[in-house]
Amino acid sequence: MGAILIKELKSYFHSATAYIFMGVFLFFSGIFYALNNVIYASPDYASVLSSYNFVFLLIVPILTMKIFAEETKTRTDQLLLTSPQSIGGIVMGKFLAPVLLYAVTLLITVLYPLILSMFGSLSVKTIVCAYIGLFLMGSCFISIGVFVSSLTENVVSAAVGTFAILLCLWLVDSVTSTVPNSYKAGIVFAIAAVLIISLIIYNATKNIIVSAGVFLVGAIGIAVAAIEKKTLFEGLIAKSLGWISLIKRNDNFSMGILSVNSIVYFISFMFIFVYLTMRIIEKRRWS
Repeated sequence: MGAILIKELKSYFHSATAYIFMGVFLFFSGIFYALNNVIYASPDYASVLSSYNFVFLLIVPILTMKIFAEETKTRTDQLLLTSPQSIGGIVMGKFLAPVLLYAVTLLITVLYPLILSMFGSLSVKTIVCAYIGLFLMGSCFISIGVFVSSLTENVVSAAVGTFAILLCLWLVDSVTSTVPNSYKAGIVFAIAAVLIISLIIYNATKNIIVSAGVFLVGAIGIAVAAIEKKTLFEGLIAKSLGWISLIKRNDNFSMGILSVNSIVYFISFMFIFVYLTMRIIEKRRWS
């Protein structure tokens, strides 16, 4: 894993990727800092960090689009797949490289609150929590980008696909208030969710009996819940969208709340996409 990590970091700095990523991130962070803390003389730096959400839409696709897609296109991935490196080591090395570059870039922005502290008191706890939340959320976005890059050999497709998914996650909070909240809509949503889970299990195991069994158990569970507790399905879509929202979970950190539930969620989110990437690469190794 260490060799892969170093190789990926070198490739970032041997190309323009690292400089574009760091440049764009620091450019926007500087603008947000100047507008909020310098021009308006606000001591609230945590709100500046929460403004970085939009920047992720632009820079994460640039950072992750080549991770697997470029090697697949040039067929140099075969050298990697036939090496003694484990699939886990390959994927983790390629995932940790952009995360480390992101962490270093984020660390540079610590200069802003340090400068602010010279002119007044700051809530150190709130700022530290905001940085932790921002790092975890950014790492989740990177895990999505790495996964999408493993699905294609087209770098542009990887970037566009990552951007589309991140945009959907960014808009989740906006559409929550517009989705239907009826009992019937909740049931349809629950059935669709169980069906998607069953298809994912089938794709992973190629065992139709197991996937069909999961769907059957889920369908029975939905039927029982619909009879016993109808209120469970009222507003289910909005509740589910709110639960998966990375932006909403990051709001706790921006307010200085170190939420253990959100930390576990962010780590689990990363693990799921890293695991899915490992499955894709493992399938490619044996194909």
